Amino acid sequence: ITNGMFGLLGPNGAGKSTLMRTLAMLQSADSGEILFNENEVQNQPELIRSSLGYLPQEFGVYPRTSALELLDHLAILKGISNSNQRKEQIEFLLQQTNLFDHRKKAVYSYSGGMKQRFGIAQALLGDPKLIIVDEPTAGLDPEERNRFLNLLSEIGENVIVILSTHLVDDVLELCPQMAIMNQGKIIAQGNPALLTASLIGKIWCKKISKSELPAYQEKLNIISSKLIAGATLIHVQADELPDAGFAQVNPSLEDFYFSTLQSSKK
Repeated sequence: ITNGMFGLLGPNGAGKSTLMRTLAMLQSADSGEILFNENEVQNQPELIRSSLGYLPQEFGVYPRTSALELLDHLAILKGISNSNQRKEQIEFLLQQTNLFDHRKKAVYSYSGGMKQRFGIAQALLGDPKLIIVDEPTAGLDPEERNRFLNLLSEIGENVIVILSTHLVDDVLELCPQMAIMNQGKIIAQGNPALLTASLIGKIWCKKISKSELPAYQEKLNIISSKLIAGATLIHVQADELPDAGFAQVNPSLEDFYFSTLQSSKK
């Protein structure tokens, strides 16, 4: 993985968070190697920790501690001993994450989106070369999600950002490279647009009633179904027209994702 955004996509329970914790040196791998700048780091975790910014799926904060105080504390833990350097870096990060006006408020009182932006601010302390963010947009409203993704996009221009998520749209909007993980294994990897293009001419859709779904599932390769205005829209993967009433559609990354997950279960 080189500089830029890398999306790790997979369903809940696929092993994404376990992998992120292993890369962050919070737990040991059962087997295999982790190479960072061509160095094996499991026996010398400080090599990766000194270059790492980590935003876990859930992170705790000290109650009644302001963002300013908490970032100063974390900066000291990261080895930024010069007080002027700390002050300069913290103020810059609070501006970058749009939290400067809220810097004196206790972090535990922040909204979900503000907490996630604070999480990115603490992850960026010390100028890391590798940033890991685990399910960062889960639970955010659309406006906060857009603001957070724009922030990640800015950060990802000059460093490695690994974005672990189960949301296809997060990867589609941000990542020039991605992998799909399921049951602890990488089952696909590459550029989202090129991966999606492999399904051109093979995805068909049709609106049906909910009661018809079991019959269609019996005879066709349905990769996804969802309710739209009371009807059920099914997407089928087939090399030719699967049945009467189907229309061919351009494949989406979501189609590739569901198709790949389905193939991995066979």
